[in-house]
Amino acid sequence: MSGSRRGRPSSRVPAPAPRITEDQVADLVSKLQRLLPHIRNARSDRVSAAKVLQETCNYIRSLHREVDDLSDRLGQLLESIDADTAQAALIRSLLIQ
Repeated sequence: MSGSRRGRPSSRVPAPAPRITEDQVADLVSKLQRLLPHIRNARSDRVSAAKVLQETCNYIRSLHREVDDLSDRLGQLLESIDADTAQAALIRSLLIQ
């Protein structure tokens, strides 16, 4: 044990998170709603917070699938071209990101 830790408890208790108000939650849900294309374009302005959160999770999952699909397509393209070309270097840089 190092000298600077003597006398201290072995684990720290995290400080309590600041309380968030209902207005802040409503504002955050509203911001999320504006980011979701299919809810943002819906005719009804009233969507429950639970629905917005569920749709946000679904949207994030779909974005992950899209990224995976695009990465697979880039990988296939990279395999089909000469590895020493500028095009191959560009594809490799996209895959690394």
